[in-house]
Amino acid sequence: MTSRAILLGILALALACGGCKKKEESLSLLVWEGYSDASFVQGFEEGHHCKVVASYMGSSDELVAKLRGGSAANYDVISPSSDVAASIARAGLAAPLDLSKLPSYSQLSVKLRNLPLVKANGQVFGVPFMWGPDPLLYDTTAFAQPPDSWAVFWDPKYKGKMSVWDDLSTVYMAAQVLGYDKPNPSQLYNLTDEQLAAVRKKLIELKPNIRKMWATGGELTNLFQNHEVVAAMGWPLMTNQLHQLHFPIGETIPKENTTGWIDHLMISAASSRRELATEFLEYMIEAQTQKKITDVTHYTPANPGAAQFLTPEEIKGLHLDNPDAYMQRIYFWQDVPRRAKYNEIWNEVKAAQ
Repeated sequence: MTSRAILLGILALALACGGCKKKEESLSLLVWEGYSDASFVQGFEEGHHCKVVASYMGSSDELVAKLRGGSAANYDVISPSSDVAASIARAGLAAPLDLSKLPSYSQLSVKLRNLPLVKANGQVFGVPFMWGPDPLLYDTTAFAQPPDSWAVFWDPKYKGKMSVWDDLSTVYMAAQVLGYDKPNPSQLYNLTDEQLAAVRKKLIELKPNIRKMWATGGELTNLFQNHEVVAAMGWPLMTNQLHQLHFPIGETIPKENTTGWIDHLMISAASSRRELATEFLEYMIEAQTQKKITDVTHYTPANPGAAQFLTPEEIKGLHLDNPDAYMQRIYFWQDVPRRAKYNEIWNEVKAAQ
Protein backbone atom coordinates (compact mmCIF):
# COMPACT_ATOMS: atom_id res chain seq x y z
CA MET A 1 0.00 0.00 0.00
CA THR A 2 1.37 3.46 -0.90
CA SER A 3 1.95 6.20 1.66
CA ARG A 4 -0.84 8.20 0.02
CA ALA A 5 -3.27 5.29 0.43
CA ILE A 6 -2.30 4.89 4.09
CA LEU A 7 -2.87 8.61 4.74
CA LEU A 8 -6.25 8.49 3.01
CA GLY A 9 -7.18 5.46 5.14
CA ILE A 10 -6.24 7.28 8.35
CA LEU A 11 -8.25 10.34 7.26
CA ALA A 12 -11.30 8.20 6.49
CA LEU A 13 -11.06 6.53 9.91
CA ALA A 14 -10.80 9.89 11.62
CA LEU A 15 -13.90 11.17 9.81
CA ALA A 16 -15.80 7.98 10.64
CA CYS A 17 -15.18 8.39 14.39
CA GLY A 18 -16.16 12.05 14.35
CA GLY A 19 -12.64 13.37 14.41
CA CYS A 20 -11.67 10.84 17.13
CA LYS A 21 -13.45 12.66 19.90
CA LYS A 22 -12.49 12.09 23.50
CA LYS A 23 -14.17 8.98 24.90
CA GLU A 24 -17.51 9.78 26.51
CA GLU A 25 -17.30 9.84 30.30
CA SER A 26 -19.66 7.69 32.36
CA LEU A 27 -21.24 8.45 35.71
CA SER A 28 -22.39 5.44 37.71
CA LEU A 29 -25.33 5.61 40.13
CA LEU A 30 -26.56 3.26 42.86
CA VAL A 31 -29.97 4.70 43.67
CA TRP A 32 -33.61 3.96 44.42
CA GLU A 33 -35.95 3.26 41.52
CA GLY A 34 -37.21 6.37 39.78
CA TYR A 35 -34.06 8.42 40.31
CA SER A 36 -32.48 7.88 36.89
CA ASP A 37 -35.41 8.25 34.52
CA ALA A 38 -34.47 9.41 31.02
CA SER A 39 -37.01 12.27 31.25
CA PHE A 40 -34.61 14.22 33.44
CA VAL A 41 -31.25 12.40 33.24
CA GLN A 42 -31.01 12.93 29.49
CA GLY A 43 -30.71 16.68 29.97
CA PHE A 44 -27.64 16.19 32.17
CA GLU A 45 -26.09 13.74 29.71
CA GLU A 46 -26.51 16.14 26.82
CA GLY A 47 -25.27 19.15 28.78
CA HIS A 48 -22.19 17.36 30.11
CA HIS A 49 -21.46 15.03 27.17
CA CYS A 50 -21.52 11.95 29.39
CA LYS A 51 -23.49 8.78 29.98
CA VAL A 52 -25.36 8.11 33.22
CA VAL A 53 -25.51 4.42 34.10
CA ALA A 54 -27.77 3.41 37.00
CA SER A 55 -28.10 0.38 39.23
CA TYR A 56 -31.00 0.10 41.66
CA MET A 57 -31.02 -0.99 45.28
CA GLY A 58 -33.87 -2.82 46.96
CA SER A 59 -33.09 -1.73 50.51
CA SER A 60 -30.84 0.49 52.58
CA ASP A 61 -28.99 -2.58 53.83
CA GLU A 62 -28.19 -3.59 50.25
CA LEU A 63 -26.65 -0.17 49.62
CA VAL A 64 -24.47 -0.34 52.73
CA ALA A 65 -23.42 -3.93 51.97
CA LYS A 66 -22.25 -2.94 48.49
CA LEU A 67 -20.33 0.08 49.77
CA ARG A 68 -18.63 -1.99 52.47
CA GLY A 69 -18.19 -5.10 50.35
CA GLY A 70 -15.47 -3.84 48.05
CA SER A 71 -17.61 -2.59 45.16
CA ALA A 72 -17.79 1.08 46.25
CA ALA A 73 -15.46 2.09 43.40
CA ASN A 74 -18.14 0.96 40.95
CA TYR A 75 -20.40 3.85 41.98
CA ASP A 76 -20.03 7.61 41.84
CA VAL A 77 -23.39 8.80 43.23
CA ILE A 78 -25.61 7.09 45.81
CA SER A 79 -29.02 7.98 47.27
CA PRO A 80 -29.08 6.78 50.90
CA SER A 81 -32.21 7.30 52.95
CA SER A 82 -32.37 8.82 56.41
CA ASP A 83 -31.86 5.47 58.15
CA VAL A 84 -28.31 4.93 56.86
CA ALA A 85 -27.14 8.35 55.59
CA ALA A 86 -25.51 9.24 58.92
CA SER A 87 -23.69 5.93 59.27
CA ILE A 88 -22.40 6.18 55.69
CA ALA A 89 -21.01 9.64 56.44
CA ARG A 90 -19.45 8.52 59.74
CA ALA A 91 -17.86 5.47 58.15
CA GLY A 92 -16.06 7.55 55.53
CA LEU A 93 -17.97 5.92 52.68
CA ALA A 94 -19.05 9.29 51.26
CA ALA A 95 -16.94 12.24 50.14
CA PRO A 96 -17.40 15.68 51.77
CA LEU A 97 -19.13 18.17 49.48
CA ASP A 98 -17.87 21.56 48.34
CA LEU A 99 -21.04 23.63 48.82
CA SER A 100 -19.57 26.50 46.80
CA LYS A 101 -20.06 24.26 43.76
CA LEU A 102 -23.71 23.60 44.67
CA PRO A 103 -25.45 26.99 44.25
CA SER A 104 -28.92 25.39 44.49
CA TYR A 105 -28.14 24.00 47.96
CA SER A 106 -29.29 27.24 49.59
CA GLN A 107 -32.71 26.83 47.94
CA LEU A 108 -33.41 23.51 49.63
CA SER A 109 -35.83 23.23 52.54
CA VAL A 110 -34.25 24.79 55.61
CA LYS A 111 -35.79 22.09 57.79
CA LEU A 112 -34.22 19.32 55.70
CA ARG A 113 -30.85 21.07 55.40
CA ASN A 114 -30.63 21.51 59.16
CA LEU A 115 -31.05 17.82 59.92
CA PRO A 116 -27.76 16.38 61.23
CA LEU A 117 -28.06 13.25 59.08
CA VAL A 118 -25.20 14.00 56.70
CA LYS A 119 -23.05 16.42 58.68
CA ALA A 120 -19.87 15.51 60.53
CA ASN A 121 -16.81 17.45 61.69
CA GLY A 122 -18.13 20.67 60.19
CA GLN A 123 -18.54 19.11 56.74
CA VAL A 124 -21.61 18.22 54.70
CA PHE A 125 -21.66 14.80 53.02
CA GLY A 126 -25.02 14.84 51.24
CA VAL A 127 -27.85 16.97 49.93
CA PRO A 128 -31.52 16.31 50.76
CA PHE A 129 -33.20 15.33 47.54
CA MET A 130 -36.68 13.82 47.86
CA TRP A 131 -38.88 12.76 50.76
CA GLY A 132 -42.11 10.90 51.33
CA PRO A 133 -44.06 8.23 53.23
CA ASP A 134 -44.46 4.46 53.12
CA PRO A 135 -48.22 4.61 52.55
CA LEU A 136 -50.86 1.90 52.46
CA LEU A 137 -51.76 1.19 48.83
CA TYR A 138 -55.04 -0.54 48.01
CA ASP A 139 -57.18 -1.66 45.09
CA THR A 140 -60.20 0.64 45.34
CA THR A 141 -62.47 -2.04 43.86
CA ALA A 142 -61.71 -4.35 46.83
CA PHE A 143 -62.65 -1.89 49.59
CA ALA A 144 -65.91 -0.02 50.12
CA GLN A 145 -63.98 2.56 52.14
CA PRO A 146 -60.24 3.30 52.30
CA PRO A 147 -58.57 1.09 54.95
CA ASP A 148 -58.02 3.25 58.02
CA SER A 149 -55.56 1.03 59.91
CA TRP A 150 -52.52 -1.13 59.23
CA ALA A 151 -54.42 -3.80 61.18
CA VAL A 152 -56.34 -4.61 57.98
CA PHE A 153 -53.27 -6.58 56.87
CA TRP A 154 -54.14 -9.22 59.50
CA ASP A 155 -57.81 -9.55 58.51
CA PRO A 156 -58.38 -13.28 57.71
CA LYS A 157 -60.62 -12.47 54.75
CA TYR A 158 -57.56 -11.19 52.89
CA LYS A 159 -55.64 -14.45 53.13
CA GLY A 160 -53.02 -14.57 50.39
CA LYS A 161 -54.02 -11.12 49.09
CA MET A 162 -51.57 -8.80 50.86
CA SER A 163 -47.99 -7.75 50.22
CA VAL A 164 -45.29 -6.12 52.31
CA TRP A 165 -41.86 -4.77 51.48
CA ASP A 166 -38.93 -7.11 52.12
CA ASP A 167 -37.40 -4.44 54.32
CA LEU A 168 -37.18 -3.31 57.94
CA SER A 169 -40.03 -0.88 57.24
CA THR A 170 -42.35 -3.85 57.74
CA VAL A 171 -40.86 -4.32 61.21
CA TYR A 172 -41.60 -0.66 61.97
CA MET A 173 -45.17 -1.06 60.72
CA ALA A 174 -45.85 -4.05 62.98
CA ALA A 175 -44.38 -2.11 65.90
CA GLN A 176 -46.86 0.70 65.15
CA VAL A 177 -49.76 -1.76 65.18
CA LEU A 178 -48.54 -2.90 68.61
CA GLY A 179 -48.45 0.73 69.78
CA TYR A 180 -44.71 0.95 70.38
CA ASP A 181 -44.52 4.36 68.71
CA LYS A 182 -46.50 5.90 71.60
CA PRO A 183 -45.68 8.32 73.06
CA ASN A 184 -42.35 8.61 71.26
CA PRO A 185 -42.16 7.62 67.54
CA SER A 186 -38.37 7.32 67.82
CA GLN A 187 -38.96 4.13 69.80
CA LEU A 188 -39.66 2.41 66.47
CA TYR A 189 -35.93 2.58 65.81
CA ASN A 190 -34.90 1.62 69.35
CA LEU A 191 -37.06 -1.41 70.14
CA THR A 192 -36.13 -3.56 73.12
CA ASP A 193 -35.57 -7.31 72.89
CA GLU A 194 -39.03 -7.88 74.35
CA GLN A 195 -40.64 -5.55 71.84
CA LEU A 196 -38.78 -7.14 68.94
CA ALA A 197 -39.93 -10.57 70.10
CA ALA A 198 -43.54 -9.34 70.07
CA VAL A 199 -43.03 -7.82 66.59
CA ARG A 200 -41.62 -11.14 65.37
CA LYS A 201 -44.68 -13.00 66.67
CA LYS A 202 -47.03 -10.43 65.11
CA LEU A 203 -45.36 -10.66 61.70
CA ILE A 204 -45.35 -14.46 61.69
CA GLU A 205 -49.11 -14.27 62.34
CA LEU A 206 -49.34 -12.10 59.22
CA LYS A 207 -47.65 -14.56 56.88
CA PRO A 208 -50.81 -16.48 55.80
CA ASN A 209 -52.14 -13.22 54.37
CA ILE A 210 -48.97 -12.42 52.41
CA ARG A 211 -49.07 -13.37 48.76
CA LYS A 212 -45.50 -12.24 48.20
CA MET A 213 -43.00 -9.83 49.69
CA TRP A 214 -41.86 -7.32 47.11
CA ALA A 215 -38.26 -6.18 46.63
CA THR A 216 -38.64 -3.66 43.79
CA GLY A 217 -41.29 -1.14 42.89
CA GLY A 218 -41.93 -2.86 39.57
CA GLU A 219 -42.62 -6.09 41.41
CA LEU A 220 -45.39 -4.55 43.49
CA THR A 221 -46.87 -2.74 40.50
CA ASN A 222 -47.12 -6.11 38.72
CA LEU A 223 -48.73 -7.77 41.75
CA PHE A 224 -51.53 -5.18 41.67
CA GLN A 225 -51.84 -5.27 37.88
CA ASN A 226 -52.22 -9.04 37.91
CA HIS A 227 -54.82 -8.79 40.72
CA GLU A 228 -52.68 -10.97 42.95
CA VAL A 229 -52.91 -8.53 45.87
CA VAL A 230 -55.47 -5.99 47.06
CA ALA A 231 -53.32 -4.00 49.51
CA ALA A 232 -49.68 -3.42 50.37
CA MET A 233 -47.22 -1.13 52.00
CA GLY A 234 -45.69 0.75 49.09
CA TRP A 235 -44.27 4.01 47.78
CA PRO A 236 -45.95 6.93 46.01
CA LEU A 237 -43.88 5.85 42.98
CA MET A 238 -46.06 2.75 42.57
CA THR A 239 -49.23 4.80 43.04
CA ASN A 240 -48.07 7.06 40.23
CA GLN A 241 -47.16 4.12 37.96
CA LEU A 242 -50.50 2.41 38.55
CA HIS A 243 -52.45 5.62 37.92
CA GLN A 244 -50.66 5.92 34.58
CA LEU A 245 -51.72 2.35 33.82
CA HIS A 246 -55.33 3.30 34.69
CA PHE A 247 -55.37 0.84 37.57
CA PRO A 248 -57.86 1.71 40.37
CA ILE A 249 -55.21 2.31 43.03
CA GLY A 250 -55.75 4.22 46.24
CA GLU A 251 -53.17 5.57 48.67
CA THR A 252 -53.67 6.47 52.32
CA ILE A 253 -51.83 7.05 55.58
CA PRO A 254 -53.66 5.00 58.25
CA LYS A 255 -54.64 6.31 61.68
CA GLU A 256 -51.42 4.92 63.19
CA ASN A 257 -49.50 7.21 60.80
CA THR A 258 -46.61 5.71 58.86
CA THR A 259 -42.86 5.69 58.52
CA GLY A 260 -41.09 7.50 55.72
CA TRP A 261 -37.76 8.60 54.39
CA ILE A 262 -35.64 11.56 53.41
CA ASP A 263 -33.43 10.53 50.53
CA HIS A 264 -30.07 12.22 50.06
CA LEU A 265 -27.62 12.31 47.21
CA MET A 266 -24.01 11.59 48.14
CA ILE A 267 -20.78 11.08 46.28
CA SER A 268 -19.03 7.78 46.96
CA ALA A 269 -15.67 8.28 48.67
CA ALA A 270 -14.26 5.82 46.14
CA SER A 271 -15.43 7.79 43.10
CA SER A 272 -12.78 8.90 40.61
CA ARG A 273 -15.23 11.34 38.99
CA ARG A 274 -16.06 13.65 41.88
CA GLU A 275 -16.20 16.82 39.78
CA LEU A 276 -18.75 15.34 37.37
CA ALA A 277 -20.63 13.82 40.32
CA THR A 278 -20.82 17.24 42.00
CA GLU A 279 -22.25 18.73 38.82
CA PHE A 280 -24.82 15.93 38.78
CA LEU A 281 -25.87 16.69 42.37
CA GLU A 282 -26.32 20.36 41.48
CA TYR A 283 -28.42 19.45 38.44
CA MET A 284 -30.61 17.09 40.45
CA ILE A 285 -31.46 19.64 43.17
CA GLU A 286 -32.24 22.47 40.76
CA ALA A 287 -35.91 23.43 40.97
CA GLN A 288 -36.77 22.57 37.38
CA THR A 289 -35.16 19.12 37.58
CA GLN A 290 -36.90 18.47 40.89
CA LYS A 291 -40.23 19.13 39.19
CA LYS A 292 -39.40 16.56 36.51
CA ILE A 293 -38.47 14.00 39.16
CA THR A 294 -41.80 14.48 40.95
CA ASP A 295 -43.55 13.81 37.62
CA VAL A 296 -41.98 10.33 37.66
CA THR A 297 -42.00 9.49 41.36
CA HIS A 298 -44.70 11.65 42.92
CA TYR A 299 -42.29 12.16 45.82
CA THR A 300 -42.10 15.55 47.53
CA PRO A 301 -39.10 17.62 46.35
CA ALA A 302 -36.53 18.99 48.79
CA ASN A 303 -36.38 22.19 46.74
CA PRO A 304 -39.60 24.15 47.40
CA GLY A 305 -38.79 26.22 44.31
CA ALA A 306 -40.10 23.31 42.23
CA ALA A 307 -43.59 24.62 43.06
CA GLN A 308 -43.20 27.40 40.48
CA PHE A 309 -43.35 24.73 37.77
CA LEU A 310 -46.35 22.90 39.26
CA THR A 311 -50.10 23.40 38.98
CA PRO A 312 -52.09 24.22 42.15
CA GLU A 313 -53.42 20.65 42.11
CA GLU A 314 -49.89 19.22 41.87
CA ILE A 315 -48.70 21.46 44.69
CA LYS A 316 -51.49 20.17 46.92
CA GLY A 317 -50.92 16.56 45.85
CA LEU A 318 -47.23 16.82 46.75
CA HIS A 319 -48.08 18.55 50.05
CA LEU A 320 -45.98 21.58 49.20
CA ASP A 321 -48.91 23.76 50.33
CA ASN A 322 -48.34 22.65 53.94
CA PRO A 323 -45.32 20.33 54.18
CA ASP A 324 -44.93 20.68 57.95
CA ALA A 325 -48.43 19.33 58.62
CA TYR A 326 -47.83 16.39 56.29
CA MET A 327 -44.48 15.62 57.91
CA GLN A 328 -46.27 15.19 61.24
CA ARG A 329 -47.99 12.10 59.79
CA ILE A 330 -44.63 10.57 58.86
CA TYR A 331 -42.13 9.07 61.29
CA PHE A 332 -39.00 9.55 59.21
CA TRP A 333 -36.54 6.69 59.27
CA GLN A 334 -33.72 7.15 61.74
CA ASP A 335 -30.42 5.46 62.39
CA VAL A 336 -31.12 2.09 64.05
CA PRO A 337 -28.36 1.46 66.62
CA ARG A 338 -29.18 -2.27 66.74
CA ARG A 339 -29.77 -2.73 63.04
CA ALA A 340 -28.15 -6.18 63.04
CA LYS A 341 -30.68 -7.35 65.64
CA TYR A 342 -33.59 -5.94 63.61
CA ASN A 343 -32.32 -7.78 60.54
CA GLU A 344 -32.00 -10.97 62.57
CA ILE A 345 -35.64 -10.69 63.62
CA TRP A 346 -36.76 -9.92 60.06
CA ASN A 347 -34.85 -12.89 58.66
CA GLU A 348 -36.46 -15.15 61.27
CA VAL A 349 -39.87 -13.91 60.17
CA LYS A 350 -39.11 -14.68 56.52
CA ALA A 351 -37.78 -18.14 57.38
CA ALA A 352 -40.78 -19.06 59.56
CA GLN A 353 -43.25 -21.54 58.06
